[in-house]
Amino acid sequence: MEEDPDTYRILKLRAEILELGSAIRQLQREGLDDAAAQLLIARKRAQLEHLVKANAAGRPP
Repeated sequence: MEEDPDTYRILKLRAEILELGSAIRQLQREGLDDAAAQLLIARKRAQLEHLVKANAAGRPP
C-alpha cells in the first residue's frame, strides 16, 4: 500500500517538530540560546498548518 505524499510530509513535519521541541527544552535546561531553534520550530509549525489545511481542502499545497 502506497502512502499519500502529503500524508508522508505531514508525518515528517510532525516528527521534526517533536525533535525540535526536545532540543529547545534541552537548550533551555542548559541555559543556552534557543532563538534559532524557536524560529525553526515556528516555521515548521506554519508549514504543517498550511499542508494540513491544503490537504483537507483537497488542494495541492
